[in-house]
Amino acid sequence: MLLVCARYVISGSSMLAVIALRGGSLPRGRELRAACLSGVLVLGIGNGALVFAELWVPSGLACLIVTCSPFWMVGAEALLPGGEPLHLPTILGMLVGLGGAALLFAPDVHAHTVQAGLLKGFLVLQLGMAGWAFGSIYQRRRVAGAHPIVIGAVQQLAAGLSFLPFVLMFHEHPVHWTLRGAGAILYLVLFGSIVGYSAYVYALDRLPVAIVSIYPYVNSVVAVTLGWLFYRELFGVREAAAMAIIFAGVALVKRYSRPPASVPRRGGAMVVDR
Repeated sequence: MLLVCARYVISGSSMLAVIALRGGSLPRGRELRAACLSGVLVLGIGNGALVFAELWVPSGLACLIVTCSPFWMVGAEALLPGGEPLHLPTILGMLVGLGGAALLFAPDVHAHTVQAGLLKGFLVLQLGMAGWAFGSIYQRRRVAGAHPIVIGAVQQLAAGLSFLPFVLMFHEHPVHWTLRGAGAILYLVLFGSIVGYSAYVYALDRLPVAIVSIYPYVNSVVAVTLGWLFYRELFGVREAAAMAIIFAGVALVKRYSRPPASVPRRGGAMVVDR
């Protein structure tokens, strides 16, 4: 809880401070409340569930389970009024991408024995994916005047602050700070939150749900590539084949996704309809 709280309070407050200093427009009223609610759903429940689940399941297995999130997101969008309908080629593309991700993570999963908390971790991850999906769709359906990255900054701060009462109530053991631990948090703040999540909310505002939903497949490719570049981790035929399968799945989803239309934005401007 402290990790989630510290990460998003630092990233959200830092971004909002820079935005305010540069004279950026901040959300107010209903727009602010909607951004806070979606932030709690997407990052508070979504990412918080992942953090908790990794207490019971290895990270490789957690990453593999999270690659099911596109089905949550596309399914939720299709169920809600006015959402994008399901298309068989899109579903097939996501299944292809899921197969490629499974091939990538297979060795890491096989290296661990199945733990007693596997079911608990799996259910917590499903809760997190549901929160991420419904929070994302809720935000994208709102008519927003502020820039998507500004909305993302508000979401991060709201998610961090939502964990603060729980940190104060349930904090039982002292935290032993180390240089490595602080560096890990700063890395998550910079690349995971400020860069990564800002890119996500911007894409969510501009692209169809089906395309945005497949980001876990791309994440797995980036993770393997970085591991090969910086840690000299194994990259062989299996990894190359898995990446090719993932790219094929992404291409299928992109090919058959509905082109975004335009609907009025506040003040008469136009915004992409997702």
